[in-house]
Amino acid sequence: MRAFHADQFVLPLPAGHSFPMTKYRLLREAVQAQPDGIQVMEAPAATEGELALVHEPAWIDAVVQGTTSAAQQREIGFPWSPQMVERAQRSVGATIAAARSALFDGEGVAANLAGGTHHAYAHKGSGYCVFNDVAVAARLMQAEWHRGHVRRVASAMGLRVIVIDLDVHQGNGTAAIFRDDPSVFTLSLHGAKNFPFRKEPGDLDVDLPDGCGDADYLDALDRALAEAHTRLASAPPGLAFYLAGADPHEGDRLGRLKLTFDGLAARDQRVLDWLRERRIPVALSMAGGYGHELSRTVAIHRRTLALACEAWRAWRAESAT
Repeated sequence: MRAFHADQFVLPLPAGHSFPMTKYRLLREAVQAQPDGIQVMEAPAATEGELALVHEPAWIDAVVQGTTSAAQQREIGFPWSPQMVERAQRSVGATIAAARSALFDGEGVAANLAGGTHHAYAHKGSGYCVFNDVAVAARLMQAEWHRGHVRRVASAMGLRVIVIDLDVHQGNGTAAIFRDDPSVFTLSLHGAKNFPFRKEPGDLDVDLPDGCGDADYLDALDRALAEAHTRLASAPPGLAFYLAGADPHEGDRLGRLKLTFDGLAARDQRVLDWLRERRIPVALSMAGGYGHELSRTVAIHRRTLALACEAWRAWRAESAT
């Protein structure tokens, strides 16, 4: 299974900053130490043209040229730096590469070892998110799918996408970008009282109370996936993006939910099984994770990747029969 990274671009953050920058390097190193079928690859940078499929040119220019205001930088949570720009573009590029691998290369499953920047809107960044990797990758895959199919099918239907966002924070930027767009279905399970405090309505939002544990969470997920299946039955998605946040974990500093290590693995297994049973290729992003013990957060992400690799093996085996 291919997994793409860009952790060599480290932001110069002030001492005591809450963003766990070292998480990404530690995760890559953990995968490389015991790859178990995972091929780690450096992510390319998304081009400005690719970013413009979703983001307003003025926002792209402000980020690239370093003219973001102090207020805009505060909303993102990062000071501007060349490393921020490079990392933001490569984070998008990693999700693009994973989606291409899953959808067009026949891999079925691929991953971004970071990503899940779902708080970025078309016109601004927010909540540690500069550009929206899933939104850009979804739009680009739709365009590339159309170019590949229109030559063979005169009235080809477009590629429908589902975003399954299980970060503990609602993907407000993603929901806003795809509002009233029937080609992208957004499903989110998130903390009702957590950031962002003003939610953007998605296609299927499930608000969870503080302290929600494994049993209630998994029941809510089962019901949400069943409802998504019903609502998408007439036009099933041909590609999925799965934001497998580690921050619903009981040891997360920002999560407020109470999922265990095994509960998160059960969550991942349910999503991956649901997608594989329907033969929907998936690009995973690791999304959030802010554990009191960073090693625990890395272990959660590593287990997600191990389960994804098992799903990839099953996909490949089924494709060969």
